[in-house]
Amino acid sequence: MLQCFYGLVYLLAVLAFATLSGAEAECPLQLDPQRVVVRYGGSVEVNCSTSVLHNGMGWEASEGGVPKTFNKSLITWRVIKLTEWDINPSCYINLNNSKQCQIELPVIFYKTPDSVSISTVKHRGPMKEGQQYELQCDVHDVAPVQYLTVKWYKGQTLLHQTNFSDTENKTLVNKTVTLLIRPDRDDDGAQYWCEAELDLGAKGPQPPPKINSSEPLNVEVYYKPQHSSSTETIIKDDKVMLDCSVKANPAPDYTWSSDQLKKTITSSVKSSELSPGKYTCTATNILGSDSKVFILKSTERTTFWAIVLTGVVVAVALIIAYLIFKFKFSKNSLI
Repeated sequence: MLQCFYGLVYLLAVLAFATLSGAEAECPLQLDPQRVVVRYGGSVEVNCSTSVLHNGMGWEASEGGVPKTFNKSLITWRVIKLTEWDINPSCYINLNNSKQCQIELPVIFYKTPDSVSISTVKHRGPMKEGQQYELQCDVHDVAPVQYLTVKWYKGQTLLHQTNFSDTENKTLVNKTVTLLIRPDRDDDGAQYWCEAELDLGAKGPQPPPKINSSEPLNVEVYYKPQHSSSTETIIKDDKVMLDCSVKANPAPDYTWSSDQLKKTITSSVKSSELSPGKYTCTATNILGSDSKVFILKSTERTTFWAIVLTGVVVAVALIIAYLIFKFKFSKNSLI
């Protein structure tokens, strides 16, 4: 039992010595704040304090350094207009045991872009439906790039975003990001744009830095005519039109063909001006053509057959009624 007791005492003594040694090994300095995020050309102020006696403390920095100071427990590193990209400030203290220690201050230096622009790569003018094109977003003079996100939009719809992993470069950079698109007819008149955002986190400036956006790029898309249906049957009437008009870019030209056609028409015509028959309309632009067939039927012919059908129905009904009556009358006579 006695040996166990001495062993426990020895273990506690070792732990106490280790704890004391670890405390002495720590640098007795505190920074407030412990990390700063500074806009290029902005001001910064950080306090360095200690609770122990010392033989001088100070700040080492390429801007705003504080020389060795005695008889003070708090010194401040202060810069009114910070423009040094590679600045690495540190607070140091000379302890009374002739040892020196220091703590470096992490500084994140940022600058929002001077400009953000969007353009097409190796192309000018209208785009053609179904073909692939490349858009380019240029971001000028931004830092630090590892906090940069470039986002692509069509209208208010987010299409894609790009982040960067270059943690070594802390100075101003220019970045170019590209996006491949394959527009269709629904994209005619659409607006594409890009934006550059610096996300410096919760410890960054509040409110966050302004998001820089490009001017919108208006896209014109060329596409060929395409009717919703290839055939349409129409009953001849003063109020009914043979309408061949169709959306296309550039606007299409229209041609009609029919044995009954005696006049030149454009995209539409009143059915009452034409004779019954089959009419084919073709809409054409520089990208292609599409045809639609109209089958025009006569109002008189339709009315005639309607009368014939009504007469047949009435005749059948009368015959049935006559047979029923005759059957009942013959039955009563037999009785």
